Amino acid sequence: MHTLRHNLQQHTRPLLLDGAMGTMVQTYGYREGISDLLCLTQPQIVADIHRRYLAAGADIITTNTFSAQRISLADYHNEHLVGEINEVAVRLAREAIEAANKGAAHNPSASNGPVRPRYIAGSVGPTNKSLSMSPDINDPALRAISFDEMSAAYEEQMSALLRAGVDVLLIETIFDTLNAKAAIYAAERAMNSTGREVPIMLSATVSDKAGRLLSGQNLEAFFVSVSHAPLLSIGLNCSFGAEDMLQPLRQLRTIVDAHNALARVPIYISAYPNAGLPNQLGQYDETPQRMAEHVRPFIEERLVDIVGGCCGTTDQHISALRQLLDSTTPVPLTPSRREVQAAESKPKQDAMRTCTETEATATAAADGPRAELPPLALAGLDALLLTREIGFLNVGERCNVAGSRKFLRLIQEQQYEEAIAIARKQVEDGAMVLDINMDDGLLNTRQEMCHFLNLLAAEPDICRVPFMIDSSNWEVISAALRCIQGKAIVNSISLKEGEQQFLDHARELRSFGAAAIVMAFDEEGQATTYERRTAICQRAYQLLVNKVGFPAEDIIFDPNVLAIATGMKEHDTLAADFIHATVWIRSHLPGSHVSGGVSNLSFAFRGNNYLREAMHAVFLYHARQAGMDMAIVNPSAKVTYADIPQAHLEVIEDAILARREDACERLTALAMDLAEQKVQAETSGSTSGQHSPSDAPAEHPSVGSRLITALRRGQSDHLEADLQEALTSYPTPIAIIEGPLMEGMNLVGKLFGEGKMFLPQVIKTARTMKRAVEILQPAIEAQKRNTPGGETADKCGPNRKKAPRILVATVKGDVHDIGKNIVATVMACNGYEVIDLGVMVPAETIVEVALQEQPDVIGLSGLITPSLEEMVHTVHLLSEAGITVPVLIGGATTSRLHTALKIAPVYAGPVIHVRDASQNAPLAAPFLDPATAEEATRTLQADQNQLRQQARKNEDEQHASFKEAQSNKPHYF
Repeated sequence: MHTLRHNLQQHTRPLLLDGAMGTMVQTYGYREGISDLLCLTQPQIVADIHRRYLAAGADIITTNTFSAQRISLADYHNEHLVGEINEVAVRLAREAIEAANKGAAHNPSASNGPVRPRYIAGSVGPTNKSLSMSPDINDPALRAISFDEMSAAYEEQMSALLRAGVDVLLIETIFDTLNAKAAIYAAERAMNSTGREVPIMLSATVSDKAGRLLSGQNLEAFFVSVSHAPLLSIGLNCSFGAEDMLQPLRQLRTIVDAHNALARVPIYISAYPNAGLPNQLGQYDETPQRMAEHVRPFIEERLVDIVGGCCGTTDQHISALRQLLDSTTPVPLTPSRREVQAAESKPKQDAMRTCTETEATATAAADGPRAELPPLALAGLDALLLTREIGFLNVGERCNVAGSRKFLRLIQEQQYEEAIAIARKQVEDGAMVLDINMDDGLLNTRQEMCHFLNLLAAEPDICRVPFMIDSSNWEVISAALRCIQGKAIVNSISLKEGEQQFLDHARELRSFGAAAIVMAFDEEGQATTYERRTAICQRAYQLLVNKVGFPAEDIIFDPNVLAIATGMKEHDTLAADFIHATVWIRSHLPGSHVSGGVSNLSFAFRGNNYLREAMHAVFLYHARQAGMDMAIVNPSAKVTYADIPQAHLEVIEDAILARREDACERLTALAMDLAEQKVQAETSGSTSGQHSPSDAPAEHPSVGSRLITALRRGQSDHLEADLQEALTSYPTPIAIIEGPLMEGMNLVGKLFGEGKMFLPQVIKTARTMKRAVEILQPAIEAQKRNTPGGETADKCGPNRKKAPRILVATVKGDVHDIGKNIVATVMACNGYEVIDLGVMVPAETIVEVALQEQPDVIGLSGLITPSLEEMVHTVHLLSEAGITVPVLIGGATTSRLHTALKIAPVYAGPVIHVRDASQNAPLAAPFLDPATAEEATRTLQADQNQLRQQARKNEDEQHASFKEAQSNKPHYF
């Protein structure tokens, strides 16, 4: 029997995946509800779709189970059907393949083609929840669902798929990497529980042409975050048509080829784009032939190993792709990967590129450290690879309650904005990784760790870097890993509790794809000598690599940076022994890395910041030369190795390198001299408050420009001071909102639309806008009290005394709520009271709540094409009920044209199409102000009338007269 991996290894052309299930379902007249239920209610439709795709030439067909887990099915009160739907779906696919092969055996020239291996991919969708983003503007740390709840739902579905006999699990349309990690975690558990192992295919959907997922990660960071899984393939689907998917695929090919060049088992690439982009009516117009032409570069440039279709594709599109594949010249798919046969002919090794100590020593001697081994790869929103060019990673140390009294106080007092500012400052100062530690006896450590990580996930300028989870409590580490979508470092694991616990912890880290700092501890305690340090590290390396299959490049040893010059003679060589141990580790344990907490070195000199920073700079200089390639440091330290006076440098180096017997005594004497000099300087008045030239205020932009910049960057550090200054420059506080603040929001909308900002940045900007309005509110209220008729002034808009209300809902038939949640967040930030009805909301419910709550605005959201008709129905019922408030229309399939043609004509009030979330507030504002509402409505109606007239004109131009049609008829004879 040919496995799917074996088939890919043997093929010289990409394998063909089928097309869209939902699009095909609609051709049978099925428009409402969740299509997965058809496996039980209309199995003949599902079977026929499989038959048509197989007849079109598909090598892989996907089960009709995209939403068949309990999270999505709960919206239909059908969560009890998870097992039955998935098992029936696989049976329908299996029967279709058997019938196709049987027909091909009897008639090889039939449309089914010759008998060949065909495979079933168990479709696993992303659910309608996000593990990385909050559904509540006022609580960015909130999550709609936990990692364990989502993983359990996936495991239930995957177990049913595995029992029923799928050949591969296809985790697709990934918009949040943490969701995908939950699915990978579930797949491992499901395979263990069912006793069936199958390959895993991952397919992400990017939200912009720059190649970022909705949760903010770029493609390289996504790959790094999930490549710990035993992947058959990784790829892209949905989002765009093939033409716009080409550039992201080229990026992905480069990333995967770099991995495969050093991997024993290659990862393949899949791509199944939409049939172009939806038109203004939400339909997909790209013909099968046109799509095939856009896919041709995928094949000619050898970008893909598996190709197929997503939204809008049918069996005709798949047939066109089959013809394209069959007509291309066979070529090796990925020539950069190592020959699989050559890899299999080598002595049996662990799958993660292990070797014995003898081989390791020989390799190191011949090629140097890390020869032919991958670099350490980490990820936040962006990827971070520890290549030879980078050479060294500095880890920011200030978000550590054990090392920073200020940070501890802020966490204790729940001053999270200031705590976040500390994290931001470290990244701005150059921290490439952020260390986070909440270990304190008076804190709920697990709760504070998860809460802070979730807060940081809403700060794109911080979470772009990878995190280091630092705790001595394994429960805290385990919980923290469930909050991070990127690839983190865990600090730490050790042998101090024995081998079994060490191995258990290491296996759990592998399940989450985390790198590990391994402390030089064992059952006897902390290693302090060179001999003990190297022996423990060697033992840990062999256990990790040979028993766990832990990648050597993900192992980071910490041979214990310990304090010197403490007055105890046995401590004097601790730094030198660390450096010597580093040389040995990098020479004898290939692929591994060395790190350490540098601040421990100078513990004896607390209070003397200059000397401490100088000692750290000297230690880092020599440790890096020895092979130390990572360290936990203060990134804002001001003293560099080159800054240290020669006299000081000699004393410090003597102590760190243990070059003379009295070195530590001399270092202590230097510390006392420096302290005395500081006292004398303070006494002499040299720091009496006079400012140096560098303290003089520099020229800076206008307050309006600063406010615009603050909104664009989502920074509120100086917001209050700038707004107070603005109150002296602008005639009214409302003028500030309508001026620079609204200009800043419009700029964000423009940048987001151009793909120059991504979602977490927009959310952060919206929160800054909300904060600005809150700061200005007292001034607004004061102006109203001092203005004649002030109680009635400024009744409308986000700044009126009573906050405007917006009712938002995803319409019936649609379970997508990401877009709606973003709108709710942005509107709340702009001063609106949000009434969120959720997803799958019937039109009758929307009307009922609108009559009861009397909102000022209604927002309708929908992602899939059937949502468009439901929106028409909804506004029609609203109009019949006498409701005329402005209705905002948004969602991927919506457009200005569809809104003008189909929705606006059946509603008595204004219907406004909104392209992206940041536009909602400025677009709604004119319709809520009595002074501008009439003009805004007139302008909108004129614009929509023009769109309708142009559409009618275009339609007339497309229809020829009867005589013209006769003259244009084809002449065959």
